[in-house]
Amino acid sequence: MLTYIIIAITCLVSVTAFSNREMFSKMLFNPSIIHSNKEWYRFFTHALLHSDWIHLGMNMYVLYMFGGMVETIFTNSFGIFKGESYFFLLYFISIFASVIPSYEKHKNDYYYNAVGASGAVSAVVFSSILLNPYMSLSLMFIPIPIPAPIFGILYLVYCWYASKNAKDNVAHDVHYWGSLFGAVFTLAVLPQTFFTFIDAVKHIF
Repeated sequence: MLTYIIIAITCLVSVTAFSNREMFSKMLFNPSIIHSNKEWYRFFTHALLHSDWIHLGMNMYVLYMFGGMVETIFTNSFGIFKGESYFFLLYFISIFASVIPSYEKHKNDYYYNAVGASGAVSAVVFSSILLNPYMSLSLMFIPIPIPAPIFGILYLVYCWYASKNAKDNVAHDVHYWGSLFGAVFTLAVLPQTFFTFIDAVKHIF
């Protein structure tokens, strides 16, 4: 249920901001403005914005695919209230945690802007990998099933490399840190997932 609420709110705000540039500019993530004007809310509001329909569609599709799984496992493990609370914290805190490095790196760069829920979505995906490491994942443009642990490792390596070398205006570092936060959060609330993950890796090799 919470996954659908997040998707609905994000779509509503994003679509509204497509035609309201003043709203868009006041909510986007700009480290320089945050640093100088103390507009701390931007650490979170940027996740409700997207650059275009494709950006919005891809993020919400991935959230739809994995959010329900994580939410269900959390509620089955902790009960509805506690499980939903953990899922909310996973998503909400990852929005903030995934952009902290970008804030420190760009807080004196007025021209750096970022929008999108990618950090939080990446956290949800990596939480799902820890919770269900025996599943296989594939990329939209490379529909070859890859064991979830291998997919996760390759994704982290790619994001780290791309954050250092890519010139495509994609915040790969946000994906990287969001993914790590999702894994750490899941291990913190369900430590037993570590042993399940290791067992899944052993089965691969």
